[in-house]
Amino acid sequence: MRDATLCYVFDGNEVLFIEKKRGHGEGRYVGPGGKVEDKESIAEGAIRETREETSIVVDSVEKMGELEFYFAEDPFMQVHVFRSESFSGKSSESEEATPVWLNADDLPYDEMWDADKHWLPYLIKGTTFTGTFWYDEDGDDLHEYTLKTGVDLEL
Repeated sequence: MRDATLCYVFDGNEVLFIEKKRGHGEGRYVGPGGKVEDKESIAEGAIRETREETSIVVDSVEKMGELEFYFAEDPFMQVHVFRSESFSGKSSESEEATPVWLNADDLPYDEMWDADKHWLPYLIKGTTFTGTFWYDEDGDDLHEYTLKTGVDLEL
């Protein structure tokens, strides 16, 4: 299972998302993130991906969750979820994504992955979590999931 990251930047009650322009999740709101490169820690990957996709420079991150995703029973991705309130710069569009600041109390879950409505509220509250999500082979329908909260995580 390949490692990937998500990094949610908070500015008060606003949370930085991206609207994906291409690739997996195109047209959906997701957190900035992506694959971890060789010789890069998972946290470094989250910070780099956030900068590349949004132009926001994250100073530090806190690991909040670990999620495993399966498509048609096949392992797809293990995602390390981070949160940050320490950043600089102004968001700007990239080739891959359009950054969007959304109100944490009114997220458009119908324009996100189905799994997000289950774990994002814990991220927003600052509660750690782990979860496993099983989708159909196209990733369109979430069939089953498990979620644990208040867990100890390793960085």
